[in-house]
Amino acid sequence: MEIVRKSRQIDPAAEVPKLKNTRKTIKKDLKKNWFVYLLAIPVVAWFLVFCYGPMWGVLIAFKDYKPLLGFAESDWVGFKHFIDFFQGPYFWRVIKNTLLLNVWGIVFGFTAPIILALLLNEIRDGKFKKSVQTITYMPHFISLVVVCGIIHIFTADEGVVTQVAEWVTGKDYTSLLGYSSFFRPIYTFSGIWQNIGWDSIIYLAAMSSIDPALYEAAEMDGIGRIKKMWYITLPQITPIIVILFIFAIGGLMASGYEKIILLYNPLTYDTADVIASYVYRRGLREASLSFSTAVGLFSAVINFALLWATNRIARRTSEVSLW
Repeated sequence: MEIVRKSRQIDPAAEVPKLKNTRKTIKKDLKKNWFVYLLAIPVVAWFLVFCYGPMWGVLIAFKDYKPLLGFAESDWVGFKHFIDFFQGPYFWRVIKNTLLLNVWGIVFGFTAPIILALLLNEIRDGKFKKSVQTITYMPHFISLVVVCGIIHIFTADEGVVTQVAEWVTGKDYTSLLGYSSFFRPIYTFSGIWQNIGWDSIIYLAAMSSIDPALYEAAEMDGIGRIKKMWYITLPQITPIIVILFIFAIGGLMASGYEKIILLYNPLTYDTADVIASYVYRRGLREASLSFSTAVGLFSAVINFALLWATNRIARRTSEVSLW
C-alpha cells in the first residue's frame, strides 16, 4: 500500500520543468501572434464590462432595492420576490406563453432553415441558387422595427394577410393583431420569413464539406435525390443540427422582448405576454426593479438547467455535445 501511495504522489521537482516549458510556449505564442491577441482585447473588454461586470447586480433580486439607498443600504428580503412571482396571478400565463412561443419556434423555425438548405443544396443552376439565397437573406438585414411595421400593415383591416385569412375562414376580421389566437402564428412565421435564409448558411457550409465520393457511390447504386438527402446529407450534418438544437433548448424560457413589445397589445396578453415582456413592464414601467430582476434570474437559471440537461442527453445518445 505504501508503494502504491508513493507512486501516486506528484514530485514537485518534476513539475518545475513542465511549468517552465509552458511559460516559454505562451511567451513564444504571444510574440508570434501578438496582433491577434491585440485584436482580441476589445472583445474581451466588452464581455468583461457589459456581460460579466453587471452580473453582481442580480443581488437586487434578494433585496428591496431603492435607488436612493443603493445596493448596500437596501433591505435584504431573501426570496420574497420569487415567492411573489410564483404566487402571482400571471405566473402560469407568462410561463405557458413563453414555452409555447419557443416550442412553435423550434418545431417550425428550427426545421425551416434545414429544409431550405437541403433544397438549395440540390439546385444545380448556379444563378437560380444565388437568386434564391439573396432573396431569403435580405429580410435578415431589415431593422426589426421596420419588420414589425410591415407586419402591422399586412395584418391591418385591409392588409394582405387579413384578406387571406378572411378568404380561408369565411369570417370578417379587423386587425389580426387584435386577436389573441393569431398572435403565435404571426409571430412565428414572420420570424421564419426574416431568418430562414440567414440561418440556413451554417447548414450549407456544413454540406459543402461532405465528400462528393459519397454521392457518386450512391448514384452508381441508383439512389435518387431524396434518399441521398436522407441517408447521406442529413447524417453528415447531424452534429451541427444537434449543437444548434442544444442552444435552442437552452433558450426555451427566453424570448426576444423587442418584437413582442412591438406587436402585442392588451387584447393579446393571453397568448403574447411572455417572461421578457412581463419583466419589461414590471421593471421599467412600474419601477419594480427587484421583482423584475428576480423573474429574470429565475428564467436564466431554468435556461441553464435546460441547456445542461439537453447537452448531457445529446452526449449520451449521439456523442455530440458542447462539453
